Amino acid sequence: MSLDVSPALLEQAERGEVDEAAFVDCVRTSLPFAWEMISNLVAQLKVDGGAFADNQTPPPDEQARGQLLRALASDAIRGALQRHFGVRLAFQNCHRVAVFPLDSSVDERLARFTSVRAQLLNQSPELRDC
Repeated sequence: MSLDVSPALLEQAERGEVDEAAFVDCVRTSLPFAWEMISNLVAQLKVDGGAFADNQTPPPDEQARGQLLRALASDAIRGALQRHFGVRLAFQNCHRVAVFPLDSSVDERLARFTSVRAQLLNQSPELRDC
């Protein structure tokens, strides 16, 4: 599934600069599963505090998994989401999304989460086809 771009937003893009709030709204409505997961993690981080909040539950179906991949693999979408929510996003194994505060005090934890070592340790046979 690609983004469901309205004619008005497409016209903005054809003319030049796009209003980022309109782009974020397009992402919200086009990728509702990804949006909800990231929104919930941001809320969890605010409530619980700590270095990060993450999801370890696989998506319920391939459509939901595709939304996560689309949201986090696109530099434009990922960047817009990070700016909108005021967090840094990290991603592992087709479903393990994490949100980190912008605070530099968690830089080391973010580096560990996104390291080659962490990626290798987070593998499992069940996730090989994701």
